[in-house]
Amino acid sequence: MIKAVIFDMDGVLIDTEKWLNIYWQQAAKEAGFHFTREHGLAIRSLATKYTGPYLQKIFGPEFDYEAIRARRKQLMKEHIEKNGIEKKPDVDEILDYLRSKSIKTAVATATDPERTKQYLTQIGIYDKFDQLVSATTVENGKPEPDVYLYACEQIGEKPKDCIAVEDSPNGILSAYRAGLSVVMVPDLAEPDEETAKLLYAKFDTLAELKTII
Repeated sequence: MIKAVIFDMDGVLIDTEKWLNIYWQQAAKEAGFHFTREHGLAIRSLATKYTGPYLQKIFGPEFDYEAIRARRKQLMKEHIEKNGIEKKPDVDEILDYLRSKSIKTAVATATDPERTKQYLTQIGIYDKFDQLVSATTVENGKPEPDVYLYACEQIGEKPKDCIAVEDSPNGILSAYRAGLSVVMVPDLAEPDEETAKLLYAKFDTLAELKTII
């Protein structure tokens, strides 16, 4: 009996991952580093405390993570101010469906609380969630389980009674470690062999969640 569905935000509810990847590449290139699309894919949903060391292991200690990240955030901010935020397909449909079934909903994201509220308000779905939880408010972000455990605590449900909806390996691992059933809706990449083993289901669209709830 599923009592709640907890969604990742970037790449699941909003179509931002492609731009985050592009602007990571641009910011790193400006700093003199050959940052590829694959590097961007690897750090999706990865907590900041892990991302810096991960990238410095690849590019060396001269990779100024904080400065490059700040530039990436500036580029992303300018993009959103100019173009707005694109909602992923079927978001309103699935959220309205879950509400009609009295199933709780929450967000568990690596994005900070202020921007999370801003983005979800901007696309008109902020009020459709029972809780918003940012990994910046827990000790360990994704791929550790803290953010999902905290989200379950905040909505008053046990992890085994919740579904997590994710698009990235780091997010999937976080939810799996927390004990949730993990559904992947791929965004920029399909799951690799190891990630696929962790999934309860994989769907092409959010609307397909209806088939298991």
